[in-house]
Amino acid sequence: MLHHELGRLAKVRLPVGPIREGRVCSCDGGLIEVSGQPAPVGALCEIEPQAGGDPLRAEVIGFRGGHSLMILLGDTVMLTPGARVRASGHAGMVPVGDAFLGRAVDALGNPIDGGPPIRSARMWPLGGMREGALERSSVCESFATGVRAIDALTTMGTGQRMGIVAGSGVGKSMLIDMIARGSAAGQGQCDAVVIGLIGERAREVSDVVGRHMHGPGGARTTIVAVPADHAPNLRLRGAQYAAALAEHQRKQGKRVLLILDSLTRVAHAAREIALLLGEPGAARGYPPSALAAITKLVERAGNSATTGGAVTGIYTVLADGDDANDPVVDTARAIMDGHIVLSRDLAQRGQYPAIDVPASLSRVMDDVAAPDHVSAARQFRALAADYEANRDLVLMGAYREGADPAVDRAMALHPSLSAFVQQEITEVTAPGEAVAELQALFADTPP
Repeated sequence: MLHHELGRLAKVRLPVGPIREGRVCSCDGGLIEVSGQPAPVGALCEIEPQAGGDPLRAEVIGFRGGHSLMILLGDTVMLTPGARVRASGHAGMVPVGDAFLGRAVDALGNPIDGGPPIRSARMWPLGGMREGALERSSVCESFATGVRAIDALTTMGTGQRMGIVAGSGVGKSMLIDMIARGSAAGQGQCDAVVIGLIGERAREVSDVVGRHMHGPGGARTTIVAVPADHAPNLRLRGAQYAAALAEHQRKQGKRVLLILDSLTRVAHAAREIALLLGEPGAARGYPPSALAAITKLVERAGNSATTGGAVTGIYTVLADGDDANDPVVDTARAIMDGHIVLSRDLAQRGQYPAIDVPASLSRVMDDVAAPDHVSAARQFRALAADYEANRDLVLMGAYREGADPAVDRAMALHPSLSAFVQQEITEVTAPGEAVAELQALFADTPP
């Protein structure tokens, strides 16, 4: 161990020039202006605190009139005018590597699981390495989630970017728990799992760490957690860090499952930063850069034609006010390869997971599923849509049986269709079993 540390220290290049120090000259609404410290955007800096206090850390987010603009990675209660500021670390680079597997860290890579510090000499750009469009290979292999409704009706592929769209309290977190558990049970389809918990409750972070770090897939799982009470740049940085860890594993030729909860809170963090910099709000108060941050983050997932590795991305999207046309929802839906919509009405009827099958879509299903499987899924989708469109008429007695054979069939099969979608949170269904059950639904009933 000592020999390893000495070798690592021997490779470190120490600066030989003078260390530049700046001064805090203003603090307005969380935005700090520093003079005399020309650090690049994305650099981390240490701010001298009051006597006896710990150093404060800040991140450079811009510059104006020769002054650097920063946001503290914490509270401003100990900040004083004229405090000294000095740059620290590598601007725009973060440590990555296998040392992070089986660990839970914050947005700066510091462990939050009570374990020892993580030491890794491998660095990776926080914003990712941009690749050419032809470097991304096509999605041609199915990805098993263990969730019957997804594997049978909205089949995912390895390297796909899938969104889970829902309002608050409809079951997004429960569904990603099921997916993480089901993918861990699959053999050979997932070498590593990276879970980013951005803007979540601290209690939920503790629960997720307890469930996934001590299970069968805990040794190959990394959790990056930034609770809701942290600074906006930390929340944005946490999402970028999770993507960087997944990208590095893909560079090694591994298949990675990246789960990010939630993409909307990443957009909220980017909006706070953009408004602090004076960028005007556009779509319902979201500046253009906030929506662009979503696109950049989602585009980092996918298959690599060079290494053969893959990052399969699953992103939860919170629909504010259950509005499916919310700017974040609309932007995410346009850039992803599919979306799973959770319905509050179905959840209130006791259906979990509350997947709205007609409104959900996988754009790669035709490429990764057999033709008979796709045909059965389309039948299910049509019957579910017919039932929902005429449910109120049937309940009011305004529909007369025999008026429409398709509606009659949908009403007759509805109990079986509803039971097929429902699944216990601890249940893991094999993909072949899910498809067989789907086809069995229509075996005795002609179309």
